[in-house]
Amino acid sequence: MKKNGTEKVIKIEKKEFGTLPDGTKAELFTLRNTNGMEAQITNYGGIITSLTAPDKNGKYENVTLGCETLDGYLKGVPFFGALIGRYGNRIGKGKFTLDGQEYTLAKNNGPNALHGGKKGFDKVLWKATAIDGQEPQLQLNYTSVDGEEGYPGNLDVEVIYTLKKDNSLKIEYKAKTDKTTVINLTNHTYFNLTGNVNKEILDHEVTILANKLVPVDRTLIPTGELTAVAGTPFDFLTAHKIGERINDANDPQIKFGKGYDHCWVFTDSSNKLKNVASVYEATTGRKMEVFTTEPAIQFYSGNFLDGSAITKGGIPAKFRTGFCLETQHYPDSPNKPSFPSTVLKPGETYQTTTIYKFSVK
Repeated sequence: MKKNGTEKVIKIEKKEFGTLPDGTKAELFTLRNTNGMEAQITNYGGIITSLTAPDKNGKYENVTLGCETLDGYLKGVPFFGALIGRYGNRIGKGKFTLDGQEYTLAKNNGPNALHGGKKGFDKVLWKATAIDGQEPQLQLNYTSVDGEEGYPGNLDVEVIYTLKKDNSLKIEYKAKTDKTTVINLTNHTYFNLTGNVNKEILDHEVTILANKLVPVDRTLIPTGELTAVAGTPFDFLTAHKIGERINDANDPQIKFGKGYDHCWVFTDSSNKLKNVASVYEATTGRKMEVFTTEPAIQFYSGNFLDGSAITKGGIPAKFRTGFCLETQHYPDSPNKPSFPSTVLKPGETYQTTTIYKFSVK
């Protein structure tokens, strides 16, 4: 917005992104800040298709995994850049009970439900509102009807992406329901701070300010306990390279996830906005910091990338060429009474914020 008549209003660019099977059109929005950083987001799945960040020489490059066209996403990708809902992560056996009633979900991840179902929020067309300004915003709205993918209640969801002057991307989530339901929204962007999808992410140095882990069984469903990370390959309280301990054959959790695909519980579990993680890539000098109001984060090291999904430039997304840091509540919370509640009731507002901030060092 203009301030004292001196600041330039940055307009969001909008263009057609492709046609869905039902004939509706998806759009692609380009947000830019005054530094030259750029975020491209489509209203199909709320997907971040590209996000640039500067290296130590001031060169901006895309640091995410994404597709060139809508068709690339329609062919099937592992949630590149997408908004995830109604429930991010896994729900055991695709079932949960709420107010005495059992709800059955699609089993789309072995015996479990994953990321909202077969047609989760990552595969729907959101209503988009572009808001020009010094810190441009894209507001996305979607109503998930009662019974969609097995979940109860008509759920009105709003997500706002803001590209900030300090080279951060802010994501604000808000939702209301007319019937008691469960909700756990997140974003599933894959990052590679080298700016080159051909390169593995194993030399990225990760810090996660979490002293506990949510251990899982062989199907990656939480056991219900929380364990200390101290003395394990999951201790990122000080910086470690992703590849340093990722193949520790003596750790059963590493085996279950085929690497890192687990939920860390923050030392500060308050719902205030807090710095919870950072990633540094030495060859480019790029650093990414994560801030959130959520109590936990899923760190995933791209263990199931197999080259079948094609990213921009026709480059296959191969094994461990991208990592995710998905802020969220714990997996399978609807079936684990001891976990923080993910229940949303009529009259309540679900509200969380996550920020990915980029800099160099």
